[in-house]
Amino acid sequence: MKMRMKFAAVAIALATLVGVVGCETTPAQNGALQGGVLGAGAGAIIGNQSHHAGEGALIGGAAGALGGALIGEQNQQGGGTR
Repeated sequence: MKMRMKFAAVAIALATLVGVVGCETTPAQNGALQGGVLGAGAGAIIGNQSHHAGEGALIGGAAGALGGALIGEQNQQGGGTR
């Protein structure tokens, strides 16, 4: 059963990625996507240590998406360095 859940999660992530790649996005949206992916990966790794990989991935993904969106928004407004 766990293998099905992992496969479903990967399939959904890939489908979302493919859908977003073809769209024109803003720096804030790109930052949210990249931050969410990195945060989910880091959260899953950290959560796995306490046997809560799914919860860690959700929390990390949400935090990463929020942080990435804020950074992308700052860069779009010219507040970031290039």
